[in-house]
Amino acid sequence: MAGGKILIGVQMALLKFKKTANKPKSSNDFSGLLQNFSLEVMPRTAEKIANFSEILPTNTLIYIAHIDGTSIDEMVGTAARLRDEGFKVMPHFPARIIKDKSTLADWIDRYTSEAGVKQALLLAGGVDEPSGDFESSMQLLETELFDKFGFTDLNVAGHPEGNKDIDLDNTSKNVDMALEWKQKFSERTNASMGITTQFAFESNPIFEWANRIQASGINLPINVGVAGPAKLQTLIKFAIACGVGPSLKVLQKRAMDITKLLLPYDPTDVLNELAIGKPQNPNANISNIHFFPLGGIKANAEWISNNLTKKIMSA
Repeated sequence: MAGGKILIGVQMALLKFKKTANKPKSSNDFSGLLQNFSLEVMPRTAEKIANFSEILPTNTLIYIAHIDGTSIDEMVGTAARLRDEGFKVMPHFPARIIKDKSTLADWIDRYTSEAGVKQALLLAGGVDEPSGDFESSMQLLETELFDKFGFTDLNVAGHPEGNKDIDLDNTSKNVDMALEWKQKFSERTNASMGITTQFAFESNPIFEWANRIQASGINLPINVGVAGPAKLQTLIKFAIACGVGPSLKVLQKRAMDITKLLLPYDPTDVLNELAIGKPQNPNANISNIHFFPLGGIKANAEWISNNLTKKIMSA
């Protein structure tokens, strides 16, 4: 009898799975958000791609993450290669792994002279203790070296769900103060400034945060971080490591659903939410989408290409 109940339960789950799988997809009307997307790579992941122009539209903005232990030679080499293949490049400058002002000047000089870089993402960096004189992106900006070398675009990190490494009391006091400082700095630098956020899995915390900082006088354009298609286990691992907040429950809920457990995650739902919510939140200064290709660069690029094609065909 118990075996019969289990069999019936499995059959019901399979029927539910079949119904879900055959359910027509939503209109996926987020083509506008994808038009000027950016994507993040690391030197070691970029090495796996023979030619980026074969998988991404040329002139796409590609961020290069600088993980502790990666040499500046690898970073500059990757930047030069991407530039030569027809892409705009925005390397990370993690404050806590930069020894001093002289080192920073050398890095900036090499990026500009060897790879033609004029854009940068400034952030504290993913290490607990500074290895030198810097511990925050504000200190990097205060050197005024980016203006000296003629950088045109400077982005800083945004945390819609907070950052427990900066605000140990689970508030947003320190990250909010940092953004206010950067807003004021944007008014005296020659470079255009923007915010690139940590990835999240639902739109509500993004809109709430974007509306809140705008109300406090921060009007920098926001590039919303979104995780690319990946296995569910991979996403959960990265989300926990990167300190993703309450939106992690979206993945946890998915993991408990037998109809979705074996299916790879893709960002369709969160992008639909953002597309629907953007006109309803006119003060949320959301500009573009920034992809974290946690399931692989090729998989993310293919997903973008397929969805852009769908939008063009359905227009």
